[in-house]
Amino acid sequence: MRTTFSPILASLANVFRIPLSQTVTRPAATAALGRFNGNSNSNSTTNAAAGSSSSTRQFSTTSAMLKRHRGPTIDRRITMIRYFLHHPLTPRPLRFSRTRFLRHWTIHRAWHLYRAQQRRAHQVELERQWHAMRAACEELRTGAGDGGKLFRKSMIKTGVFRDLFPIEYARLQTEGPPAEGWNHEWRRR
Repeated sequence: MRTTFSPILASLANVFRIPLSQTVTRPAATAALGRFNGNSNSNSTTNAAAGSSSSTRQFSTTSAMLKRHRGPTIDRRITMIRYFLHHPLTPRPLRFSRTRFLRHWTIHRAWHLYRAQQRRAHQVELERQWHAMRAACEELRTGAGDGGKLFRKSMIKTGVFRDLFPIEYARLQTEGPPAEGWNHEWRRR
């Protein structure tokens, strides 16, 4: 008796290393695959086989554990991860020789050092700008001779963002176009 399985079940059996040829000798696998395929007659054969095997195995707790729980809980996410990791179309991981791995690691490390150097230089430049602005504001506050009036006027933020484009259109610069495009119907309220 040869049972045909769906391609998904066949690939899942391949992922979990369940040989389909041994399902006749493994009643649990037959029951599980029968449930997924929709065969109701596989349940009756496995129940009879499970009843006879529980009487021969005196020290097994499997039947007692199955009575307590409704079976093992299978996380669908883990099943899908395993399925796609071992799928035939998934490309294999990179395998390098020693010299090629060393070359790859050297280039990778050099790139990360270069990027860290760029980040540090950018951070130093931002700190320099911040200190220059702070010094300019402090000079306005104390050295302008007007008691800090010019400094207080410069710190008023009302109307700063009023004359620009609407804030709804502010988005990060990306390589591709936006999903909605430009809203030509927009009018200032």
